[in-house]
Amino acid sequence: MSQPIHPHRIVPVAIIDDATHAVPLARALSAGGLPLIEVTLRTPAALDAIRSIRAECPEVLVGAGTVLTALQAREALAAGAMFGVSPGLNADVVRAARDAGLFFMPGVMTPSDVEAALALDCHLLKFFPAVPAGGLAMLHALAGPYAHTGVQFVPLGGVNAENMSDYLALPSVAAIGGSWICDRTLVREQRWPEITQLCLTAAERIPSIS
Repeated sequence: MSQPIHPHRIVPVAIIDDATHAVPLARALSAGGLPLIEVTLRTPAALDAIRSIRAECPEVLVGAGTVLTALQAREALAAGAMFGVSPGLNADVVRAARDAGLFFMPGVMTPSDVEAALALDCHLLKFFPAVPAGGLAMLHALAGPYAHTGVQFVPLGGVNAENMSDYLALPSVAAIGGSWICDRTLVREQRWPEITQLCLTAAERIPSIS
């Protein structure tokens, strides 16, 4: 399964309470230059939101976040999710996703987590919660012993518009997760132009890759 996230460098993460908001949200992100979204499975509307985005916004890469069980991994794929993400590392969930054909990114926080992920042949890992887990310093530390493995990280948790450039400048960081771009209140209040502007502003802060 190919890695779908890296070219965009920012993964907008959304909690969607009303599935009717999914398509206009996806279109707002796409208009801002970020045609991708991670819909967290924290609300009853999440799977319907993923279905709607796949059906009406084929240009948008849509994934499922907060995938905590093997059943959720299968449900996310059936709904049309193109990738899955979890906050931690559960081998059963990783295997279920792989068996179903869903690209999966488990969460890690420690060297032991990284090694467990590598043992499951996962090389793109969510680093969560990024800031409480040591932030940039921890990612620098992890880069040393694991750089040769090809592992890369997507930090989320305290990453925001102010510090995103620092994270994206690290060679070990493939992308960042951005919950500020489609903040839950902005989505609930259907403030689509603001979300598009947040995308445009974030894109301007992506450091060039030498």
